[in-house]
Amino acid sequence: MHRPLLGMNFFAGDVAAGLGPYLAIYLLTMLKWSPGQIGPVLAVGGIATVLAQTPAGAIIDATRFKRAVLALCIVTIALGAVSIILFKSATAIYAAQIALGVAMAFMGPSIAALTLGIVGRENFTAQTSANQAWNHAGNVVAALAAAGLALWVSSLGVFWLVAAMAVGMLACVAMLRPDEIDHEVARGLDAGSEIRPGRPKPSGFKLLIEDRRLLVFAVCVVLFHFANAAMLPLVGQKLASNSDAAHGIAFTSACIVAAQIVMVAMALFCGWKADSWGRKPLFLIAFAMLPIRGVLFTLSDHSVYLVAVQALDGVANGIFAMLFLLILADVTAGTGRFNLVQGALATLLGIGAACSNLVAEEVVQLAGYSTGFLFLASVGVVGLLTFALFMPETAPHAARRPSNPAIEPVEA
Repeated sequence: MHRPLLGMNFFAGDVAAGLGPYLAIYLLTMLKWSPGQIGPVLAVGGIATVLAQTPAGAIIDATRFKRAVLALCIVTIALGAVSIILFKSATAIYAAQIALGVAMAFMGPSIAALTLGIVGRENFTAQTSANQAWNHAGNVVAALAAAGLALWVSSLGVFWLVAAMAVGMLACVAMLRPDEIDHEVARGLDAGSEIRPGRPKPSGFKLLIEDRRLLVFAVCVVLFHFANAAMLPLVGQKLASNSDAAHGIAFTSACIVAAQIVMVAMALFCGWKADSWGRKPLFLIAFAMLPIRGVLFTLSDHSVYLVAVQALDGVANGIFAMLFLLILADVTAGTGRFNLVQGALATLLGIGAACSNLVAEEVVQLAGYSTGFLFLASVGVVGLLTFALFMPETAPHAARRPSNPAIEPVEA
């Protein structure tokens, strides 16, 4: 395994995870914002990501300065996290969320492109599995540190922790050698492919329209994150409503730790089975966890119970994070548009997450937490059925492939 990539993903576990659940607790308990006010500020970061995501993918495909782009994103996230607690006005918080959202749009495609460009397609599944395992391990360490900081130092310590993890991530990025990155492979072309000027360049939206697999997967990505994104912030608010900010952050950290430990196991399991089983059976398991978790959250308000249920998020997100990249690598093989399509689908992912936070907070304000969780569970059921009925297998080994796939290898 490539050690700097592993280290980079370890620190990215906290840097790229965002401040969503912690920010919600901070705004609710320390700045006394209502759920209706919290929803828009959580959503605005997602909206910024949505607007930047597809251009970000195109830029990552085209640039040979992927390390520099990633470093700039890391610095932006660190400064944004700190500015939220230094400048407490609504304007400053919204501005920070927008900056964080744009940086997040570039971070995911940058890490995926660097991984593909360094290890190649033949080692991509194994390296991605290891990357995800280290990423989740980093989240565990960061969540434990956040809980300790909140209980024994300051409730604001989690924001400084993001900045500290960013420094570690920057150090790992600096360890990547420019000469080990194959920029053609990093964008989804075969090794040794030449990018000739003047040739047609397919857009992400064109690929989505022409390839039925990508269209169905795009719908499923939206539904998955619509059902999932708001659950942890709602659980954090539910826990914090019965305690103070410090204990709310500590319980939220416990939720994250429980889920991330399971995610480590899921990342390793997917790396072991994703090629032999195929992508679809594993992704169906991830989807099934969403409605189950949503219903279980309504059955008790006990803190230990809520933390235990949140562990199921590790199954859902652990599989999703791994399979998302593998499915996209399958259907864009040879196109030279891996990062552009990744950006386009991540745009839709951001739409689902932003709508989840915005709508769920309004449902909670109108009808309570249980209704909010049941609403999210129902969206998860729709996504599960859509994926089961309409999404074909994409693994290269699968016996059944689309008879007329729209995407053929394209030279850019």
